[in-house]
Amino acid sequence: MAHPKDQRVRRRKRMGEEVREEALVAARRLLLERGPSAVTVANVGSEIGMSHANVLHHFGSAASLQSALMGSMIRDLTDALDNVVEMLKTDAAAPRAVTDKVFDAFDQGGAGQLAAWIILTGDVQQLAPVRDAVRALVDAIVGQAQDDNADNRVRSAVLMMAVCAFGDAVIGPHVREMLDREDDAMRDLIARILPLFLLPGGIPPTAS
Repeated sequence: MAHPKDQRVRRRKRMGEEVREEALVAARRLLLERGPSAVTVANVGSEIGMSHANVLHHFGSAASLQSALMGSMIRDLTDALDNVVEMLKTDAAAPRAVTDKVFDAFDQGGAGQLAAWIILTGDVQQLAPVRDAVRALVDAIVGQAQDDNADNRVRSAVLMMAVCAFGDAVIGPHVREMLDREDDAMRDLIARILPLFLLPGGIPPTAS
């Protein structure tokens, strides 16, 4: 006998974009609750009350679904860093706040584990949503700057933050233990370096 909630979901006709959004919400929930291996077409279909075939129709493959999820997580970072340049200019605490947003997405948000899973077991040819989201993130931050070298600096900053946040999420705890470093040691380091990349004049003055 079908659960009442399942019946209610199945009866409602949904458009393609709505299905994709619901599927990505369900996929993120599965990622956080059960890890990357749980982000499958079948599991997502079960979560949103759709058949395996219907979900497959909207994403093409499990690898494509996982890449779309990774892309949506990076787009969330774009929103979170909407005013990052101005924050770094005016708020001495901003470098750490920005760093925490990025590192939390990879650690607590599951993006680090998902990225590792995609690279190790997925079809990397399906990573277009991730590439597009990263480029959108760069464009959004470059748009906040006003100097001619902003594009180069922002690309370097995003590279540094993404690779460091990914590494910290996946292997950071073990390396920190080997080196007898605090849990937030990598975050502290990136927060100190970040303004050098994103501000033309380098590190802003400390708070008085």
